[in-house]
Amino acid sequence: MAASGADELSWQGACLTTHVFTGTPGHLKSFDYTGLHRYSLTFCTNRRAQTFVEPSRVEIVLKQILRAAADEGFGIIAYCFMPDHLHLLVEACGDASNALRFISRAKQLSGYYYKQKFLQVLWQRYGFERVLRNDEQTLVVARYILENPLRKGMVVRVEDYPFVGSTIYTVSEILEAIQIS
Repeated sequence: MAASGADELSWQGACLTTHVFTGTPGHLKSFDYTGLHRYSLTFCTNRRAQTFVEPSRVEIVLKQILRAAADEGFGIIAYCFMPDHLHLLVEACGDASNALRFISRAKQLSGYYYKQKFLQVLWQRYGFERVLRNDEQTLVVARYILENPLRKGMVVRVEDYPFVGSTIYTVSEILEAIQIS
């Protein structure tokens, strides 16, 4: 049965109001993602499910993200698990570090172990990445990521949100570094 024009418009409105991303953002064609670069990454949960609200779900995913980072030579400068997506700020630790391999491995490992435990698909197929420019201050971007729950009104202080952190700095160090400069 064909949908009427009104049905089609209401469907499109529903997609817009639930923030469903469509299409494939793709990777930069003229950039090889290898070497000493920093990346701001966003991975959305499958169908934007409110997945990251329970510590056990965040812990299993974070463990595998950290494993992928160690395997692929990346430091996690900042992470923030929002209910339906994950923000990461990562930095390559060596000339051979490859962000595409890290992204693939992080999503593959976390998705596999998540599905084993919770019997659900974890991630949307595509994520979003941005290569930080040389003039962008790492800790400014890190603070912006950590403050996501604050901007969304989920907490009064970043330190009160349980699903933010870094493998390099404490949350307080990131927040204080920007105030000092």
